[in-house]
Amino acid sequence: MDGRARLMTLPVSRRTVVAGIAAGMATQASGTGRVLRGGSMSGFAYVGCRTSRERNAKGDGISVYRIAADGAWTRIQLVSDLINPSWLAFDRSRRFLYTAHGDGSEASAFRVDPATGELTFLNRVTTGGRNPVHLMADPTNRFMVVANHIVADGVKSGLSTLPIAADGSLGAPVDIVAFDGKIGPHRVEQPFPKPHQVQFDPPGKFITVPDKGCDRVLVYRIDGGGKLHLVENGGAAARETSGPRHVAFHPGSRFAYVINELDSTIVGYHFDPASGALRPFQVVSALADTFTGNSRGSEIAVSPDGRHVYASNRGADTVATFAVDGLSGRLTLTGSSPAGGKTPRFFTLTADGSAMFVANEEGHTIVRHAIDPRSGLPQKPVVIAETGSPTSILLS
Repeated sequence: MDGRARLMTLPVSRRTVVAGIAAGMATQASGTGRVLRGGSMSGFAYVGCRTSRERNAKGDGISVYRIAADGAWTRIQLVSDLINPSWLAFDRSRRFLYTAHGDGSEASAFRVDPATGELTFLNRVTTGGRNPVHLMADPTNRFMVVANHIVADGVKSGLSTLPIAADGSLGAPVDIVAFDGKIGPHRVEQPFPKPHQVQFDPPGKFITVPDKGCDRVLVYRIDGGGKLHLVENGGAAARETSGPRHVAFHPGSRFAYVINELDSTIVGYHFDPASGALRPFQVVSALADTFTGNSRGSEIAVSPDGRHVYASNRGADTVATFAVDGLSGRLTLTGSSPAGGKTPRFFTLTADGSAMFVANEEGHTIVRHAIDPRSGLPQKPVVIAETGSPTSILLS
């Protein structure tokens, strides 16, 4: 990367046009797409990917798609000359889009044209660490919090905060927190602390950080100057060799669910929104009991109505569905559905929970599943876009 991104508005002859899919789409929980009659939606989708040879990747940058009222996706822009724009996030105003460059040490900022959906490159800055895998704007929209996943070149893994300027550009880190701790016993996957996500709770008071390397989930808060502070006695230890990866909160803020990557389990936690404390109460497998092969947990989400939890599995290539007991928060597996492609690294739900979009990293597809309104189970997958090594999806 040379500090600039190459932005291409694709001519009609080169657009990726995918046949319309059934109605029933709405926006992501963080989205503002235009919902039309019959539950269909028009808006835009942004897809991040991996691009590097080291990852055996086939991606070529950030793809911007226009979503028609009938649900068809048409690629209208490709932001190329980006290395591994693997995680995408909006700011709180949704006027700007940011990407963490996986396996690198930088994050990039873009302005979003609200009329066309197209991106304009703003700047790129260091994240103060290596392999930034997740980033999220704080509730004040003044700081971007980043999870730097690995130790390299003498720099420890940990967290950092980047100031967000009025024009959406990012500044140099104002805080860098280096992680230490007792690592897990996995000889390959747990050589050092590996924070994998920085997820604010629904009220926005605390940041939950699953640490794959140390088998723990930590809790932080951010002050007005962008400094991060560990919440003592807020986090929780996980089972050895479980590898906590991502967390999703129940809409009521009383429960949090963590997908463990290395053993494909989900841990349910009681969450205290006043103190930030996490207390585990259940561990369940994200795999069907008939699956006997190797698999890794990847993504987790709670349905907007709080009735279901979903988790994706790379290897089994499935999406597990759990019913949530509204009083206790306990999970019951109700189904294990084909993801519709190989290596479902990421998925996202629409705002009304009527559909799920899955990024199949090694299948090189984006797949849509309608969600049965009664059972909550994903239905037959429909490919809506073919794109290299997708790893992240944003809807607007």
